[in-house]
Amino acid sequence: MIKLTRLDGSELHVNPDLIETIEETPDTHITLSNGNRYLVLEKSCAIVDMIVAYNARIMRRAASGTPKKYLFKRRRSAYRLCCSIDNRTN
Repeated sequence: MIKLTRLDGSELHVNPDLIETIEETPDTHITLSNGNRYLVLEKSCAIVDMIVAYNARIMRRAASGTPKKYLFKRRRSAYRLCCSIDNRTN
């Protein structure tokens, strides 16, 4: 999510993957793919920079190669056997 500022000063978090167009008239209009439009204080070049930084951050995390600790089980006993597979042939 990127943080933008509405004209009244309130903050707005937008998913940059949903941004369809950014129009800079005297005010900056952002149109999302679902049809919602927002007026924000930031200029279009600043918004594009935020989107590039957001995507770079995602790619950097994906390419880091170190998975999160919460994805690992600490002990083998933490795994529960649901069914047994028998290798014997009858």
